[in-house]
Amino acid sequence: MPGIARAQSATEPPSKPLAPDEHSVAAPVSIEVNAHPILSFDPSDRAHVRFGALQYRSGLVLTSSFPRFGGLSGLRLDAKGERFISFSDKGSWFTGRIVYQGSEMTGLADVEAAPMLGPDGKPITTRGWFDSESIALDGSLVYIGLERVNMVLRFDFSKGFTRALAEVVPMPVAVKKLPFNKGLEALIVVPKGLPLAGTLIALSERGLDRDGNLIAFLVGGPTPGQFSVRRTENFDISDATLLPSGELLVLERKFSLVEGLGVRIRRIPLQSLAPGALVDGPSIFTADLGSEIDNMEGIDAFVTPEGDTVLTLVSDDNFSLLQRTLLLQFTLVE
Repeated sequence: MPGIARAQSATEPPSKPLAPDEHSVAAPVSIEVNAHPILSFDPSDRAHVRFGALQYRSGLVLTSSFPRFGGLSGLRLDAKGERFISFSDKGSWFTGRIVYQGSEMTGLADVEAAPMLGPDGKPITTRGWFDSESIALDGSLVYIGLERVNMVLRFDFSKGFTRALAEVVPMPVAVKKLPFNKGLEALIVVPKGLPLAGTLIALSERGLDRDGNLIAFLVGGPTPGQFSVRRTENFDISDATLLPSGELLVLERKFSLVEGLGVRIRRIPLQSLAPGALVDGPSIFTADLGSEIDNMEGIDAFVTPEGDTVLTLVSDDNFSLLQRTLLLQFTLVE
């Protein structure tokens, strides 16, 4: 179950280089990531900066000569919105720092890649554990959801940063019954001071209940159990984040050959989550291929010293030449 938040944040790298140990199969490797600015979220109108409840701040197209860079399925940032932990659906960590000029992102620095290590110190992919799709932080603890095997791993980054060994987190039996490749897609640990504190919230991509709504779970905490998120307009869940106000922002996407690609963010009150509940909330942002989007799979939030709530979105390029790795930031204006 989620533990008490550690003093050290998982996003803080070790103060000195990690020494090799008997459990390490590959040391983290520094990589270079190139960044090309996205000057306007609306390519047809640079003056268009307001999109629903969001205002565009900046964006980057990320590329790298490192062959395993890509497939990013989520990210978590530190309180300043600088240091990040990201990961690919192939079981690799990516950590580093976002570089800013004023309020605009200009690039990434200090980027490292490393394999996720299982309990035996070997890459989790050697066990057939892959399709890592969701992430949550609780102090130094990092939770990763594996969609193909419908399980959750926990890493204590205070014990070796990205060389920490995985522990398997006990999950409800119903998690294993989620459909193949449509399993856990979003994880959040609720911090102290908010309703459901200490709960691990786990949302499925397209595990459907008998009424066609999206299956989700409250694991641990004061009221564990299963609930549902209302599914509308054929959107599936791709990630979620929690605002300091106690509102859940759910990132969703859909794709069809007729309608193309669509992205949406819904706002759901945290206090509405309860065993047996069907929760819903209004859409605060929608976008399609008329805007600078791709397969958006990750979302996180931080608050600036000026009090602005900034949302950061990242896309999964599926290691395809036809897709892009995008890093986008918006200010939540209402």
